[in-house]
Amino acid sequence: MTNIDTTDTPPKIQEPRLWQDDGWTARVIKNEDDEGWAVEMRMDGQAEPALVAPWTMGRDKKNPKPLDPPSFYTWVKTASEVVRRHEQQLHATLHKSTQVRVDGATLQITLDITPDDDEPFGTLSACDTSGVPLAQVRVEASYKLTDHSALAWVQNQFRRPGGREE
Repeated sequence: MTNIDTTDTPPKIQEPRLWQDDGWTARVIKNEDDEGWAVEMRMDGQAEPALVAPWTMGRDKKNPKPLDPPSFYTWVKTASEVVRRHEQQLHATLHKSTQVRVDGATLQITLDITPDDDEPFGTLSACDTSGVPLAQVRVEASYKLTDHSALAWVQNQFRRPGGREE
């Protein structure tokens, strides 16, 4: 009986200029900006590299130093941190929040941007302190949530900023 591997785990590649493992590919490439070399870290399935950084020259001062396990896993950790920071920055850009006090009540106002190539938009929402939704309106993706704009929205009885009801 033949054992067939049905897992989708790609084989590990461990060559001097190309390593693949743990969902990452490290490739040593010629640095187009100078005479040296660079390492490109790409997460599996991604079109663009997560990180491109200078790479060490070998002893002959012409060719790159070969990749090795410690270097590869250090690059994986570094590239993973870059991806995580990018995701955090994107989340912060797409999700804003503030609190306003009106008539003795504290309201949580949030703006969630829905990116879309054709028609991006935002959703402006208000909740009370226990999380009960009070209002929600669609706004332009360019809407800026500030303490002032949130308070104005509440004081305008949660009408859609810009005047048009939706």
